[in-house]
Amino acid sequence: MSAEIILARTPAELSLAKAFDTFKARLPGNPGVAKWREDSFKVFAASGLPHRRIEAWHYTDLRALMRDALPVAPAPDATAIDALRKDFAAAGAPDQRLVLVDGFFVPELSDGLPAGIKVRSLASVLSEGRSDLIALLSSQDFSAGDSIVALNAALMQDGVVIEVAPGTIVEKPLNLIHATASEIPSAHFSRSALIAGAGASLRLAEWSHAANNAGTVLARQANACLIVSLADGARLAHTAMVTGTANSVRLETMMARIGAGAAFDSFALVAGIGLVRRQVFLRFEGNCSAASLSGVSLLGGREHADTTLLVEHAAQGCVSRETFKYILDEEATGVFQGKIHVAPGAQKTDGKMLCKAVLLSDMAAMNNKPELEIFADDVACGHGATCGGLDIDQLFYLQTRGLPLPDAEALLLEGFASELIGGIGHDGLIHEFREKVQAWLSSRHGWRIQDRSKA
Repeated sequence: MSAEIILARTPAELSLAKAFDTFKARLPGNPGVAKWREDSFKVFAASGLPHRRIEAWHYTDLRALMRDALPVAPAPDATAIDALRKDFAAAGAPDQRLVLVDGFFVPELSDGLPAGIKVRSLASVLSEGRSDLIALLSSQDFSAGDSIVALNAALMQDGVVIEVAPGTIVEKPLNLIHATASEIPSAHFSRSALIAGAGASLRLAEWSHAANNAGTVLARQANACLIVSLADGARLAHTAMVTGTANSVRLETMMARIGAGAAFDSFALVAGIGLVRRQVFLRFEGNCSAASLSGVSLLGGREHADTTLLVEHAAQGCVSRETFKYILDEEATGVFQGKIHVAPGAQKTDGKMLCKAVLLSDMAAMNNKPELEIFADDVACGHGATCGGLDIDQLFYLQTRGLPLPDAEALLLEGFASELIGGIGHDGLIHEFREKVQAWLSSRHGWRIQDRSKA
């Protein structure tokens, strides 16, 4: 005989329930969307924040790590928008950009959209209630039972819906900037979608930007979801620089559907953020497609970064590659969980998954859990994971050539991370990501390493 264990609600869960009751009547959407929100919150309420007893969240016990829920951020006012406009001008923000401020799409800060791309706010799409877009935005079958995705659906305030016309080719990156501007500690919930028509090709670059609130560092919580749909023959190159502060919590979900003959590449750099969970649900729905998921996480202090993947091969002849690297210092914790699922009939599948971690401290911890689930017999699949410190012989060799120990460490670590960064395929983005890696390495010892990004 077994008894169901019902966990007591935490203060964070109680605050989230109160927030939903308070805001649900004001959140955008027609009656059908309102019902979707209600159903989604029931899914969240049934299990609450994920905890160790949930297998997919075993190494990231969010119930224990996030004891309080911050108040929901309001829409940015004119003063906040004007301040961000000045920030962007001073920082030389990229053109061809879309800007979300505390989860709200702000057209006034967006600029330079190319021909063939149509952009609307999530709020307007939800209010219109177009059935095909609502069905795509819900994507319930991708992450059934995931309480964080359900919470996002219940409380989503805004976002962007990007539609790329068939055959459109965009050479320059389309930049999606996630800015925070609230002057109080706050949380925001956003859901965005990118729909690429047949034969379309573009690059989407995501960035984080924090407004300068008189030099103060505010606590932030974010629950963001990006849904990608690639029609037959479409190509999408995606990058994300996920940064924040030591007291930030960022939960990111990407759900991608890949059509026949399509290609999807995604790279993410995680650095300088307290707690981040990035989960990717990717499904091959058409034959002879390819996808590459990769990333680098740079962690120090007590930072915690979790990357969790589910790659579903539901079509024949598809190729997937997943490669992630972690550099862990002090008392940081890294998590990598990846599953390749090959459905019956998905013959000629080629899937490989690899995670490598370098631990710079005896207090750092890395948790790896790669999995294969194969129901077809003509496949080539494999996975692996490595974990260790820097090579002492390599360090000694560099020191004998005149490099101080910190420089020698940085040179090896930069090479370790740059292997994946070099595969981004865009010189400007490669430079930006390498600069971020160099800045993180410099901060470890308070010195400046030579800029090798142009080498």
